[in-house]
Amino acid sequence: MSGYYPEGILINTVENTKAIRSVAELEKAMQQEMILEARAILCDNEFNLIFDLGEVRGVMPKCEVAVCEAGEEIRDIAVITRVGKACSFVVERIEYGEKPIAYLSRRKAQAACLAGYLDLLEDGDVIEVRVTHFEPFGAFCDIGCGIVSLLSIDCISVSRISHPSDRFYLGQYIHAAIKGRDEVILGARGRIALTHKELLGTWKQNAEKFAIGQTVVGIVRSIETYGIFIELAPNLAGLAEWRADVSVGQACAVYIKNIIPSKMKVKLVLIDAFGGEKGQIKTEYYIRSGSIRDFRYAPEEYQK
Repeated sequence: MSGYYPEGILINTVENTKAIRSVAELEKAMQQEMILEARAILCDNEFNLIFDLGEVRGVMPKCEVAVCEAGEEIRDIAVITRVGKACSFVVERIEYGEKPIAYLSRRKAQAACLAGYLDLLEDGDVIEVRVTHFEPFGAFCDIGCGIVSLLSIDCISVSRISHPSDRFYLGQYIHAAIKGRDEVILGARGRIALTHKELLGTWKQNAEKFAIGQTVVGIVRSIETYGIFIELAPNLAGLAEWRADVSVGQACAVYIKNIIPSKMKVKLVLIDAFGGEKGQIKTEYYIRSGSIRDFRYAPEEYQK
């Protein structure tokens, strides 16, 4: 990752802890333009973020909280919501007095991340990201130094979910691939969009984990008039006959009646549903690094 990480990864490392423990170490970090992390302890009435760096008081002016597009101003809410959270920064200067003050810039750390890492990524490259917040249409992820990218809900998994929280939790570190870039210029090459489902395996890879005659745990994902779609893995779902006593998101036990690669179908019999319990199936990655240049989900014998 060339030294650029989602915020929160560096904060407890030996290198980061050493760099912020004294004025002398902070000066070295400033000269080397090291990216450091600390938690903002408050936001003052002028929307500057304040940090406790031990011997040093850290101050991050509002204009240094985030990189912006040309003509854009940082919103107050973008500053306030950093309080209590890890922030990436470089030290711009240190002023000496009764207690030294270090002026910090998250904006410059993000600009370095864009130029030295994110702008160099190609479509299909696999990176580690951190889930920061949810919307019904997708999960927003920190892809480096607090720069956020959208992982839309249709790109999270092949098995359909009703909300990103059905698959992830806030603060979770996950793997994702570069899907593409839109026309809104943030860095030199545009804002990045992510995808995730290609890392979770093909239909065949997922189906090979199961066998006809097994009874396994699944999650109800969709209830249609012709049947109930039940997730066996994030990239594999099967169809059971319709019944009235189940609800979307519910965990259940299902019997695997048949697996048909040529039709890309798994036929299930719903044995039991577990009350109002919400199900969760662990995400298993088949790809964690490198790059995806071609992905075919369907098996070769699929006839459609």
